[in-house]
Amino acid sequence: MQKLLVSVVAIVALLAGVVIFNSLPRPEPQALVYEPPRELDPFMLEAHNGAQLTNADLTGQWTFLFTGYTSCPDICPTTMADFKKALPQLASVTNRPVKVWLISVDPRRDTQQKLADYTTYFGTEFMGVRAEHKNLYPFVNGLGLMYSIPGEEEVDYLVNHSSAIVLVNPDANRHAIFKASHTPGTLPTVDMEQMVQDFQLITQQYQ
Repeated sequence: MQKLLVSVVAIVALLAGVVIFNSLPRPEPQALVYEPPRELDPFMLEAHNGAQLTNADLTGQWTFLFTGYTSCPDICPTTMADFKKALPQLASVTNRPVKVWLISVDPRRDTQQKLADYTTYFGTEFMGVRAEHKNLYPFVNGLGLMYSIPGEEEVDYLVNHSSAIVLVNPDANRHAIFKASHTPGTLPTVDMEQMVQDFQLITQQYQ
């Protein structure tokens, strides 16, 4: 009888612990997570190695996409360097490959070779992506990002573009967007440490 009582008490304590655990607030990503993830419109872009990229090239991996260009003086090289540093941490929380796509918003100057020289410097996980504006703009807009198109007469110019980073899941759907922090006196870049934490939560919840 005493053993039965002990067993009953143990079971009640276990159930109470489960109820309490399930009622505790769980950490949520600070990024904007799309519920459900959003499909991308069909696209065809050019990789820095000359390959044609379509939606199928986003399947089976986690892909971080952001806009930039090789002549960018500040945000783009900073983001690339931050990604290179963060990639081991990002890769450690998933058994899927983790890739980074730099989407050039300066197709006039960013040739395939120029993109290859720029992106391969940071590692094999980086892909330089380009297209002419007629294909590029709808793709970038579909990601929820933007950029400006300089006038044909301009030669030495800067391109305004989003500094946010979009996460595409292994089903090739837009899963989340990481907004840049805007602190006076600093570059508007994404907090990589927070992004790593968010990515871990996202991968744990991904089905």
